[in-house]
Amino acid sequence: MSDLGLTHVALPSSNLERSIEFYARYARMEVVHRREGAVWLSDKTRPFVIVLLAASEVSNPLVPFAHLGVGCESREEVERLSSLAESEGCLVGGPNDYGPPVGYWSFIRDPDGHTLEVSFGQEVGLTVERAGKESDS
Repeated sequence: MSDLGLTHVALPSSNLERSIEFYARYARMEVVHRREGAVWLSDKTRPFVIVLLAASEVSNPLVPFAHLGVGCESREEVERLSSLAESEGCLVGGPNDYGPPVGYWSFIRDPDGHTLEVSFGQEVGLTVERAGKESDS
C-alpha cells in the first residue's frame, strides 16, 4: 500500500476507548497504531485511518451533513447497524433509500457527536473508476 493521496481524518475524542469500541462495532475498524493521546483506526481495506486524538471535550463534532462514510456489503447490514444504533440511542436518521448513486444509508452518532454514515449501493468506487478511465483517454 502506498501513502499517496488522502491518508487520514483526525477527530477529537473525549474517551478513546469508548470511541474505539464504537468504530469497531459500526465501521469494522481496529487499532493499527497507538501512542500517548492518539490512536489510528483502520478497516485495512486501503491506506486510510481515522486518527482519534484525546481531548477533554469535543466542542465541534462532525454533524450532518458533515460525516464519515462507510460502505456496507448489503442493505441488510445497513438495517442491522441502524437497528443496533436505535437500540443504543445513537441513530440520527435512516435508513433512507436515495437510489443511485447515493444508495441506502443511515446516520449514526459516535460517542462524541461525530456522524458516521453507513451505506449500501453508493457508487463511489464506480464513479472514481470511470473518472480515471476518462482522464486516460
